[in-house]
Amino acid sequence: MPLLKVKTKPQTSELLKEFFKGSATWRDEKSNLEPLVELIQLIRPLKIKNLQTVNLHELISFLRENQSCRKELSIYLKEILKERKFNKIFSDAAILRDVDFFFEVKKRILAKILPYQPQKDTLEYVLNQVFYLATDSIWVNKIPMPQLEELYDLLEFESIYESVEPNSSLSELLIAMHLITQRISGRAMETDVIKMVPEFDDLESPFSAFEKELFLIEDEIRNSEKHYILSDDLSLAQLLVLLKHCEDFVEKAFRNSSKYGISLRVNQNLLKIKQQLERLRFLISLLKVENEKDEKNNGIVMALQLIEFNCYKNNVRKFIAQSIQLISYEITQHTAKTGEKYITENRNEYFKMFWNALGGGFIVGIMCIIKILLSKIDTSIFGHAFLYSMNYAFGFITIYILGCALATKQPAMTASALIKAIEEGMSKQGNNTQKYSAFAILFARVFRSQFIAFVGNVIMAFPVSLFGIWLIDYVFHYNIAATKWERLLTDTSPIHSLAIFHAAIAGVFLFMSGIISGSVANRDKHNQVYFRIAEHPLLKKSIGKAKTLKLSVWYEKKWAGIVSNFWFGVFMGSTASIGLFLGLNLDIRHITFVSGNLALGLYGANFKVTDAMLFWGIVGIGVVGLVNFMVSFSLSLGLAFRSRAISLFELRFVTAAIWNHFKSNPFSFFFPTEKKSKSGVVENYLQTEKN
Repeated sequence: MPLLKVKTKPQTSELLKEFFKGSATWRDEKSNLEPLVELIQLIRPLKIKNLQTVNLHELISFLRENQSCRKELSIYLKEILKERKFNKIFSDAAILRDVDFFFEVKKRILAKILPYQPQKDTLEYVLNQVFYLATDSIWVNKIPMPQLEELYDLLEFESIYESVEPNSSLSELLIAMHLITQRISGRAMETDVIKMVPEFDDLESPFSAFEKELFLIEDEIRNSEKHYILSDDLSLAQLLVLLKHCEDFVEKAFRNSSKYGISLRVNQNLLKIKQQLERLRFLISLLKVENEKDEKNNGIVMALQLIEFNCYKNNVRKFIAQSIQLISYEITQHTAKTGEKYITENRNEYFKMFWNALGGGFIVGIMCIIKILLSKIDTSIFGHAFLYSMNYAFGFITIYILGCALATKQPAMTASALIKAIEEGMSKQGNNTQKYSAFAILFARVFRSQFIAFVGNVIMAFPVSLFGIWLIDYVFHYNIAATKWERLLTDTSPIHSLAIFHAAIAGVFLFMSGIISGSVANRDKHNQVYFRIAEHPLLKKSIGKAKTLKLSVWYEKKWAGIVSNFWFGVFMGSTASIGLFLGLNLDIRHITFVSGNLALGLYGANFKVTDAMLFWGIVGIGVVGLVNFMVSFSLSLGLAFRSRAISLFELRFVTAAIWNHFKSNPFSFFFPTEKKSKSGVVENYLQTEKN
C-alpha cells in the first residue's frame, strides 16, 4: 500500500532562497507583492488565541547568515514601499467616515464581504493584500520589539526623518495631521455640536488655535536640518496644551448630555472628533525625537500602527460598542430616575405598590375580556393584529396615566438604579462581597416590589375577568369563551405549550419599552421640546401662560411613558399575528394576562376541568411571571453595565452578595423588614439624582 504524501508547510528560509537568492526571481514576478504575501503567510500564526509572542528568530538568523538574500530582500521591500502614499490611512482608517450610524454599520459590513480596494500606488493597497485578516494586527504586535529593531537594522531601513519631500514618510504624516485638523475644526463648529458646550461661546475655538500652532510646528520641522522636534521644545508643549483643550471641549459636550440630552447624530459627531483627536495625539508623538534610538523606534511604531489602523478600519463590533455607550447611558439614566418609584423602601410604599397593582390588575382584567371579543370579529390576520395592538396600547397607557402598576414593567426601569449601587461599591475598599452589599439590599427591594406587584395584579385580574365574562353571559346569554376555553387553559401551562418561550418574548418587549421610554425622553430633552412648548406664543395666547406651563410639565413627565406603553402594546398585540403570517409559533405571555385568561378559560369550560389542567394553569402564572422578570431585568442590567463600561465579570461578585444577603435576611426579598424607612444607599442615590 503506497504511503500517503502529506503536504508540509515550507520553511521561511526556503521561501527566501527561492525568491531572493542568486537570480532573485522576485524581479520576474508579475505581481511584486507575491513574495511578501507568501512570506507573511508563513509567519502568520494559525491560532491567535492565547498567543504570547511571535518569534522571528528563524527569519533573523537566516538574514544574518545570508548577506546576499538579506540585501536582495532589502531592495525588494524598499522597492515596494517607495513613494507609497499613506496619509489616508492615518486620516481615515478606523475613524468614523459618516455620522449616520446605520449607514456606517451597513458600509462596514459590506466592506468585510467585498473589501474596498484603493489605488495601487498607495500603501493601503499593499496592506490590504498582505495583512488582509482582521486579526493580523494582533499577532504583529506580539513580535518582540528587540527583534523588530534587529530586522530594521538588517534590512537597512532609512529613518522616517530623512526627508520632507512629497510622498516621503514624514510628508505623508504631516499631510494626515492637517487633514484631520481641518476636518475637526469644521465639524466642531456645527450648530448641534456647539449647542452642547455653551461654556465655550465667548472663548476662542481651541480647534482653530490648535490648527494655527500646528502650522508653525510644520514650518519648523520642514525648515530644520533634523526634521523633528525635541521633547523640551516650547512649541510642542504649547501644541499639547491646545490639544488638551480640544479634548476638554469634547468631554464637556459628553458630560453636558445629561443637561441637554443628545441625539444619535450629535453623538456620532462627537465620537468622530474624539477619535480624530486621539489620532492626532499619536501622530504628534511621532514628531518628537530625543536620540537615534527614537528615530528607529518611531519608524517601527508607525509601521505597526499603520497595520493596526488598516486592519480595524471595518471593525463593526467596536464601532457599535463605542457608538451606543453614551446613548445607552443617557437612556438608562432616564429609566433609573423613572425606576426609583418602583423600589419600595418601607411598609407604606410597599402597600401603596400593592394598591397600585390592584388597579393595574383591574384594567388588565377588562383588557382580557375585550381581547376575547375582538377575536370574534371577522377580519384578516393583520386586522386582528391592529385591533389587539390598540387594545393593549390604550390599556397600558390608561394604567400608566392613572398611576397604576403593571407587574414586570418595573425591572426594565430599576436595573439602572441598581447599577448606581455597583458604581458606589466599586469605589470602596474591602472584599468583593462587602463592596456589593448595597446592590444586594437594593435588589431585595426591587424583588419584593415586583413580588407585591405580581400579587396585586394576579388577585385582581382573575376576579375581574371572571366577573366580566359572567356579566356578559348573564345579560346577553352568551359565553364568550365557550369555544376558546381549552386553548386559553392550555396556553397557560408551561409543559403543554410554549408558555416559557412566549413569556421570554414578552420579557424582551418589556426591555424594549424601557429603551423607548429613555430614548424619547433623551431626544425631547436634546430638542428642547419642553421649553418650546412652555414658550409657544400661540399656546400662551390661546390657553394662557399657566396652562401652557402645566402642559409642558405634563409632557415632560408623561410623554415618554405614553409612547413607551403604546409601542409595548403594539409589540404585544401583533406578535401572534406575525407568527401566523411567518408560519412560526410566536406569541406573548404576561403574568397578569395569564391570570385573567385562566379565569376566562375556567368559566368557558363551566369549571369542568381536570385537576392537572387547573394545577398547571396556576403553576403557569408563577413561571410566566418569573420568566418575564428574569428576561427583562437581565437585558436591562446588561445594557446598564455596558453603558457604564462595567465588565460583566462583576456579576459573579454581585450574585455572591445577593446570595449572602438572602441567607442573612430572606424575608426582605418578600416583605419590608428594615427598621429605618429609608436606606443610606437609596438616600444617596436620590440626592445624587436631584443634584
